[in-house]
Order: sequence, then structure tokens, then C-alpha cells
Amino acid sequence: MPLQRICYDCGRTTTERRARCTCGEPLWLDTNPADFDWSDVTDAPGLWRYEALLPVGMPTPGRLAAAAGGTPLLREPALDGFAGTNIHLKVEGQHPTGSFKDRGSAVALAAIDAGLEDESDHAIDAVGTVSHGNMAMSMAAYAASFGLPCVVLVPDDIPEERLGVIAQFEPEIRRVRGDYGRLYRDSLQAGAAHDIAFVNSDVPLRVEGQKTTALEICEAFAPTTPDAIVMPVSSGGHASGVWKALRELDAAGAIDEMPRLYFVQTAACAPIAEAFATGAETVSPIEGGGGETVAYSIANADPPSGNRVLRAARETDGAVLAVDDDEIREAQRELATEAGLTVEASSAVPLAGARDLAEAGTLANGDDVAVVTTGTGLKEAAGSSTTDVVDSVDIDRLDAELSAFAE
Repeated sequence: MPLQRICYDCGRTTTERRARCTCGEPLWLDTNPADFDWSDVTDAPGLWRYEALLPVGMPTPGRLAAAAGGTPLLREPALDGFAGTNIHLKVEGQHPTGSFKDRGSAVALAAIDAGLEDESDHAIDAVGTVSHGNMAMSMAAYAASFGLPCVVLVPDDIPEERLGVIAQFEPEIRRVRGDYGRLYRDSLQAGAAHDIAFVNSDVPLRVEGQKTTALEICEAFAPTTPDAIVMPVSSGGHASGVWKALRELDAAGAIDEMPRLYFVQTAACAPIAEAFATGAETVSPIEGGGGETVAYSIANADPPSGNRVLRAARETDGAVLAVDDDEIREAQRELATEAGLTVEASSAVPLAGARDLAEAGTLANGDDVAVVTTGTGLKEAAGSSTTDVVDSVDIDRLDAELSAFAE
């Protein structure tokens, strides 16, 4: 039977295998961590040390999933002068496919492999995802490890080098013409009709894996907590996971104080930051998809968990802000030249954001700030040409394409 889900907003629960509540907001898994404390952490590798807070344990054999999580948190005083506060870097680029997406892929595929998402008359036969690149790479790699068929839907304008990296794991890839927000929604609906589990950016199982970023940060700081966590935001799935983890730790009494959460977008496409700045209760999609930006990975004009991110920022006394491309490039250079860390542009966004927050006096000079660098910059030029072997399809043909894949 599928795991029980709960709506963070209206509180409705369901065991139906879906990602959204009837109220329209995203669901997450209903957990009861009231008796958790740090002594429950095991000696299992990576994120699996937090099995008490996860829906599934590490699969046996561990496969690639055993390598997910366990990334370092580095104190980087060389960046303090640039940022104006005490910087601790969470280096997510050390994951097998180079990004934090491996956390969600590992937990989701372990749960699917264990049959936790099978319904009585509908077993999951394949997995899929909708992605600009990092999640597609991650899902394709972990599906290959679990021996599961995988279909990847990417926007038609995806950079060619990213297609090459995805293709090496031999999933079915389709470049889809049409609105990216609609593609997210249509894939969940069409996938369910053909018993394909789409593990998209903010679905409950992915959020469960991604919440372990915050668990690792808080364990590293225990018995205290960082003053703030700063991270990039796109769909809001990772942000939702971090907020969920902090809520669970707080409910269990495992932390004494909730860190402030700051989420940073690229100014070219910042619907959540705009909603926060105007005091709006909900996030409105950006007409036309927003402008060009070096932070392509987080340019999400219609973030499915945008409202959940607003709530997370406000309830932790944090904020959502935006930085421009010049700030992103400067932070990216600073990470390389001062910390020796190569990150993709979207991963430099939170350092740029931390600097703006310090300059505004929101972050103090002595604050301990965990900056989540979500992905490596070492794979952007990798991969081979795939233009001739990856089909492009119109979004209106999505159901037919998935039906053919499922046969």
C-alpha cells in the first residue's frame, strides 16, 4: 500500500499514490518523529544513517543508493570577507552524479523497489522525471542501478552537453516542446495512467530524500544549530525537504532553535522572491517563462512548491530574495579562487544571496551560515552529442509517448 501523505497546508491525509492534495498544494509523507533523538542515528553510510526519519531503509545490496548523502560541511573562513558572515559550505557536488538530486533519487527508488508505492491493482513498472538536467542525470543513473526502466522528459531548449551526460545511462529521453510547468503536471497524470512513477522535483518521496541535507547540517552543528541556512530555490522541492526536516527535529526536541531559512532565486526568473517581496500569499507564474540567465537550472517560472517555500521562509523568520547574473558569476569565481570549489552557476546563487543579506544587515558578521552548494561545475562540458538520437515531441502527445514507452 502506498505511504500515507499529508498536506502541509490544509492537513488532509491520503494513501493515494499522488503528489498533490485536493486543495491543490503539494503533499509530503506523514511522519511521526516525536521520539527521535541523535542517538537514533546509525552507522549506515550516507543519508541512510537517518533511517528512523525515512520511509525506507537502505536497500540490500546497497547499490548506488549507498553512496547518496554524507557530503561534507566545510567551514570556509576565506569566504567570510566576501560574504560578510561566517560561511559553512555544504558540498553537494560530491554525490555520484554531482548534485543533491541523488538524495531524492536514492530514497525514492529504494521505496519503489521495496514495493512501498505499489497499489493493489497497479504495481509500478517504470520510473521517470521531468528535469532541466541534474535530476534527469540522477534518476537515469539510479534507475540503471536498480534495473528499472526510466523515461526522462526535458525541455526542448536544454543545453546539448546536458543531454550527453543524461544519455550515457541509456534512459528513454524526450525533448518536449511546451510549457515546463504544464509538463510537470501532465507527466504526473499521464505517468500514473501507465504505472510509471514520475519522481519529479517536489513529489513526496523525493522530498524525503532531500530533507537529509538539513539533517546532516544540524547533526554537524549539534548540540547547537546554524543561525541560518541559505540555498538556491527552483521548484521548491529541496527547500520543502529542508523545512520538513527542521519541523521534524523541532517536534522531536532534537534542536533547541530553528535556523532561519533563506531561499535565493536568479533575478531573471524569480516568482517566489517577487511574491515574498510584495507580501503575497501565493506565487504567480511568470508570463513567458522569464529571461535568460546563467543559472539555467533554477529558472523555474511556475514553481510547483512555490507557496510552500513562502511558508517556510516566513515561519522561520527567513526570506526569499533574488540575485542577478553578475552577482552569481562573482560568487562562482570566489568559490573557485578562495575555496577551490567548482560549482555550476545555480550553486553559486546562495553565496551571492548571503552576501546581499549581510550587506542589508539581515545576517550579522558573527552568524554561522550554512550555504548549500547544490551541484558541481565539473560536468557541464561532459557527454557526447545526442541531437540526432533524442526525439522532440509536442506536449500534447505526452500521453501517447508514455503509453508507447510503457508497452
